[in-house]
Amino acid sequence: MTSTGLPDSLIATLPGASYTDPGIFAQEQEHIFETMWFCVARASELAKPGAFRTVDVGRESILVARARDNGIRAWFNVCRHRGARICTEESGEVKRAFQCPYHAWTYDLNGKLVAAPNLTKMPDVGRTEYGLVSVAVREWLGYVWVCLAENPPSFEEDVIGEVVSRLGDVESIEHYDIDNLQVGRRITYDVRANWKLIIENFMECYHCATIHPELTEVLPEFADGYAAQYYVGHGAEFGEDVQGFTVDGSEGLDRIPGVGEEQDRRYYAITVRPQVFINLVPDHVIFHRMYPVSVDRTIVECDWLYLPHVVESGKDVSRSVELFDRVNRQDFEACERTQPGMGSRMYAKGGVLVPSEHHIGAFHDWVNERLGAPLS
Repeated sequence: MTSTGLPDSLIATLPGASYTDPGIFAQEQEHIFETMWFCVARASELAKPGAFRTVDVGRESILVARARDNGIRAWFNVCRHRGARICTEESGEVKRAFQCPYHAWTYDLNGKLVAAPNLTKMPDVGRTEYGLVSVAVREWLGYVWVCLAENPPSFEEDVIGEVVSRLGDVESIEHYDIDNLQVGRRITYDVRANWKLIIENFMECYHCATIHPELTEVLPEFADGYAAQYYVGHGAEFGEDVQGFTVDGSEGLDRIPGVGEEQDRRYYAITVRPQVFINLVPDHVIFHRMYPVSVDRTIVECDWLYLPHVVESGKDVSRSVELFDRVNRQDFEACERTQPGMGSRMYAKGGVLVPSEHHIGAFHDWVNERLGAPLS
């Protein structure tokens, strides 16, 4: 028996309140989503100067746009005058500037205040000082990442470091040339479950034989409950008769040129905390981004990325999309089935993890550490 009174084989989970208490979710917004690097958009969505997207990061609305110099900028989506939201649309394009619809304070594509009613009569108002408040931005793997912290953590350590911890080096992911792939399909899922349940589900394969028949046909080792991330550098091998990462195991599409023989016919899964999953297979990449909306609701945006000529030629990608779309729906249904139980009196003190789920226990320790105190 352990000090918790559990058999040595079992590990205690977080308590149920961690998944149901709005107060705990507010702490997570403040101490996790608003302090870490958060992936908000595919850079190609912001195709030319003036293209923008608005995204909720924690409790804040963030405006992300391509500037005149072709770089990407991000700001709090809040007018400096009276706090009105500058952009209410999820995405769009402006010609030269963003104008607050309330009092017409206007900001250029660098966030500088360039016009406002009677502004010339207020020469002491600094155009930069009263511009939009910027947040840190990085581009990596063809995606835009932002950080709301006043002093952002190292991107190399916190984001790239997660990939290195999983694969063993950064070169392994560079072989997939994700920056230059194109979105062949995007599906957005509205999941009625806490964001942590989704991460926990992605991290383990104890459930795979039960709910993923198509996936275990393609990746037979998953039927034995081995986690996709259970040791550094491991990639699950395709079944002997499987030709591609497709719903029926049929041949896939053109292999990404940089993928070497040692990565061919293998699937790699990577978790980049707090909200990104990256799935690597020889001919495409599946990239998930989670947007926690409330304690019991999470939007998941999933991109299927292929070589440009595959997308531009209109090749049929449906069999590869269908495989992981089914996996997603099976997983999210399981998370939604679990969410109500988090509020049960039977789960007030939490549940248990089996040995193959030990890395979920490590994830729980990380959440507790980010919040500064154990959840109880």
